[in-house]
Amino acid sequence: MSHAEIATERTHESEKRPRGAASSAALGLLIGILAAALGLAPWWISGARLPLQNLWATQVIPGQMPMALLPLSQYEVLTIVALLTTGGAAAGFAIRVWSPVRRRLVTWCAIVGLLLVQVAATVQSFELLGQGLMRGTLAQYYRAGLMAGVICSILAAVVALLLIASKSTVATTIGGGLMAVPFTSWAVEWVVGVVGHTNVPIAVPSIAHWLPAIVVGCALAWCGVRPLGRLAAWVLNLAFLWVIPAVFTAVQSVLGTRVIAGDIPEMVLMGREVLTAALGPDGGAVPTVLLALALGLAGVGIRVIAAQRVHSTT
Repeated sequence: MSHAEIATERTHESEKRPRGAASSAALGLLIGILAAALGLAPWWISGARLPLQNLWATQVIPGQMPMALLPLSQYEVLTIVALLTTGGAAAGFAIRVWSPVRRRLVTWCAIVGLLLVQVAATVQSFELLGQGLMRGTLAQYYRAGLMAGVICSILAAVVALLLIASKSTVATTIGGGLMAVPFTSWAVEWVVGVVGHTNVPIAVPSIAHWLPAIVVGCALAWCGVRPLGRLAAWVLNLAFLWVIPAVFTAVQSVLGTRVIAGDIPEMVLMGREVLTAALGPDGGAVPTVLLALALGLAGVGIRVIAAQRVHSTT
């Protein structure tokens, strides 16, 4: 090959690199945008009307509330967490499956796309909330509390994206364990959005109770136990399965009651009592943790047997 041909080939390669980088960046951005929209979709298909507010300035019926991209309400805090974090997890899962060459570039562009949608939804929803709430200190505290919750949820969505998109099997497994409960809530919101609150099948609560354990069990089976460092993911995921539902229950109990609304000491006391009860033997966590552990061990066993059969045939 002549010097001229070598120079021409190098020129072509240098031209391809920027094009490839631009293409990867665009795809990453698109993944983030679509994943964020997918996360919010259960709320959008339900009609996306802002929930009734205790501090609304005027008396209205549900159908008169404005359209909001997020269900801002103290009664929908866990729904907000599920909608936002599932968007981040979906983007991370897409990157993990795709496994692009420019993984870091795609991941950060996906984060940008995710934030574009989620921040826009946040701004639009809080603008509507601010216009409709009555004036006063309590309304300001209420709005600030919701804002803090949404910001934390968006940050959690970014963490979920980074964990699940990671090359590390342990990190991806931990991300799956963190998302098991929010993903279940998101799936239930799909059912509610499609059939309505009054037509939810009787089996849905039972399925929702066991689904996080199934998700965690599948994640553990995929993770495996070798090298032994992966056992850390097993311990953490089983701990998540024990603690996260209890935290969700405590938060929902505290925010879902109007009797002690605004009484911070009483709310903290109630939250502590509910959390303690949910973490205890009567909280119902033991069967779900055992199911996840059994599924994980069964999955590892099946993989070992399959690998032995393949080895014996070769």
